[in-house]
Amino acid sequence: MAAELLPTEMSGGLRASHADRDRVVDVLTGAAGDGRITAEELDERVAAALSARTLGELAALTADLPEVAGETPAKGVVRIEQRGASTVRADGWAVPRRMEIESAWGDVTLDLSDAVIAHGALDIDLDMRGGTLRLITRPGVLVDADSLAIEYGKTKVRPAGDPGVPVVLRVEIRGRLSMGVLEVRPPRRWFGR
Repeated sequence: MAAELLPTEMSGGLRASHADRDRVVDVLTGAAGDGRITAEELDERVAAALSARTLGELAALTADLPEVAGETPAKGVVRIEQRGASTVRADGWAVPRRMEIESAWGDVTLDLSDAVIAHGALDIDLDMRGGTLRLITRPGVLVDADSLAIEYGKTKVRPAGDPGVPVVLRVEIRGRLSMGVLEVRPPRRWFGR
């Protein structure tokens, strides 16, 4: 990535564009998803990337990360394909911009309560039969399932609470849910916590 941003040594002083900052955020998100940097490091570096003025400042944020020739390290699309199985994304996973979920007779849980959110939107293309898509939200996460076609299924959508919190992620779910359940809820609270 550093070579892409800095074709010559002199370009480090050039002003960075919004697209340059977005590319670096994508690289950092991919690195966090791969376990190369921690969630805390990701937060610090994303904040620095979004406020960077020059290409040199951006290059410094990815200098210790490997280059990926010919492709963007952070995946733009994450695909989950399963039959009779269950998938869970939790514990600080990096939320992509888009997910394609194809599931038959299994559950998919996307825990956004502790996820690394580097983009303002997540589009989910769903094709699910006989299972549950469970989104565990937090304040600032809005879920829109108006474009989801439901056949012999049901939805349970509970807000994460505190409507005054700024929106950090908009999730749009579209596609088809047949003989299944869409459940959107905040994390469960345990007594004593």
